[in-house]
Amino acid sequence: MRRSLTAGSALDAPRKAGPARIQVKGGRERHLKKKPKPPLASAEGPAVPSPSPQREKLERFKRMCQLLERVPDTSSSSSDSDSDSDSSGTSLSEDEAPGEARNGRRPARGSSGEKENRGGRRAVRPGSGGPLLSWPLGPAPPPRPPQLERHVVRPPPRSPEPDTLPLAAGSDHPLPRAAWLRVFQHLGPRELCVCMRVCRTWSRWCYDKRLWPRMDLSRRKSLTPPMLSGVVRRQPRALDLSWTGVSKKQLMWLLNRLQGLQELVLSGCSWLSVSALGSAPLPALRLLDLRWIEDVKDSQLRELLLPPPDTKPGQTESRGRLQGVAELRLAGLELTDASLRLLLRHAPQLSALDLSHCAHVGDPSVHLLTAPTSPLRETLVHLNLAGCHRLTDHCLPLFRRCPRLRRLDLRSCRQLSPEACARLAAAGPPGPFRCPEEKLLLKDS
Repeated sequence: MRRSLTAGSALDAPRKAGPARIQVKGGRERHLKKKPKPPLASAEGPAVPSPSPQREKLERFKRMCQLLERVPDTSSSSSDSDSDSDSSGTSLSEDEAPGEARNGRRPARGSSGEKENRGGRRAVRPGSGGPLLSWPLGPAPPPRPPQLERHVVRPPPRSPEPDTLPLAAGSDHPLPRAAWLRVFQHLGPRELCVCMRVCRTWSRWCYDKRLWPRMDLSRRKSLTPPMLSGVVRRQPRALDLSWTGVSKKQLMWLLNRLQGLQELVLSGCSWLSVSALGSAPLPALRLLDLRWIEDVKDSQLRELLLPPPDTKPGQTESRGRLQGVAELRLAGLELTDASLRLLLRHAPQLSALDLSHCAHVGDPSVHLLTAPTSPLRETLVHLNLAGCHRLTDHCLPLFRRCPRLRRLDLRSCRQLSPEACARLAAAGPPGPFRCPEEKLLLKDS
């Protein structure tokens, strides 16, 4: 009885609750749920409906879109309208059974929460578990160029110089190249540059290093790369860069490519550029002019005179960079006796030394130069001490120790008397001197 009553009550229950199914046009039935009753109004006032969690997520999504500020106005408005339609569709689909639409089919791809905009941006339905928004941060980086294999590329060897000059008629000029070079040797630098513009053959002939024994680039504010490459191509024996704005990098580049350079003039340049001499091999250098270089002290001169630090292990003989220099000009530098000791040790073949206008040179300096242990005692031929105000008459007899001395310049020395200089000229080392000017002693060779 109990089972029949419960079954009967269960069968009568849907009849009392009302019809649960509604016949839809087309013969399909639609299941509806009971709508929740609205909350009762309290005494304080009408109840405010609480926002749904989907609406809160939608508001957060809109705020994030406004903060990014990368979407155009048109795309933002379209995304807002799409999001509104998605939200309404989402609320309706949640009332329905999962996986079914109003007509009983699965939702299409276009009606789902995921939509793709025209610009390639992808919006994901809130609560789906995926990222909210994927924005392109910027243009894609360019593809990397393919890595090529590295090989040493050497320039081709230069073709030999033509021995004859071809003419426009097709024949060769009767004068050979040696005769033309003898003619070019009587021309100056400007005339040679004009001849180089005549034809290609003359241009190659005029680059001969026998036509450019000396190149003068002094008093130029800046040296351009074509000028430096022109110097290297001509290979001069003497190069004058005095009072120029040559840099250390340029000077180092030149010296490493001028292995036959014999004379180098750098007077008036900065020590920053002159310091390139410490790292450049100069095996053929015979004359070095460093006059009137600013901020040169004993430490800088020590770096220039000492042998290079990259000597071979176990090597006992240390050769300085100025071992083969025969003429050294150091006028106007702040040299002391310590620098002179280094000079005597690392430049023993000096025959001409210029120490004019050096404020620290005095009688002890002359004693060092003419001492029995000094190698310059037998090699000095020309000595310039003009403008050294610390020299006195007591140092004049010391010059008799130099038998090969031919020129002694003592002009503008305030503490030297003309009478003492005249007595030295009359006696002199192994022979008398002549005095064309006051305090200038000369001897004919």
